[in-house]
Amino acid sequence: MEKIKFDNEIIKYISLFESLTHTKLKDCIAKEDRLIFIVDEKEIGKAVGKKGINVQRIERSTNKKIKIIAYNEDILVFVRNLIYPSRAKDIREEDNKIIITPIDKKNRGFIIGRGGSILREHETIINRYFEIEEIKVI
Repeated sequence: MEKIKFDNEIIKYISLFESLTHTKLKDCIAKEDRLIFIVDEKEIGKAVGKKGINVQRIERSTNKKIKIIAYNEDILVFVRNLIYPSRAKDIREEDNKIIITPIDKKNRGFIIGRGGSILREHETIINRYFEIEEIKVI
């Protein structure tokens, strides 16, 4: 697990998110074209807002796409939240690896991403909270 550090840009995004949603943010990850916010599972509805209004407001304010993920202490539940809206038949942990069995080929592609890009990104996010070697999609 790496120590999470925020730079000034991330702190601005956190402040904007918390003031617009009135929820406490656990983490924020900034990518070139999008922002990933991680909130406590109990706060996810409030963070998204009615009909996704908070998501729309933040996207307009930042000119970036955003994704809000519900954090859970259980790594398998967290991984399910992380890959949403993609769906998996099974998610299990074996030998410090997360193994995901998607429900079909389409979901498999969404979970992996072009050249494994989404999968590697998900590994990075998971490793902020849990220690795993890798994610495998079978």
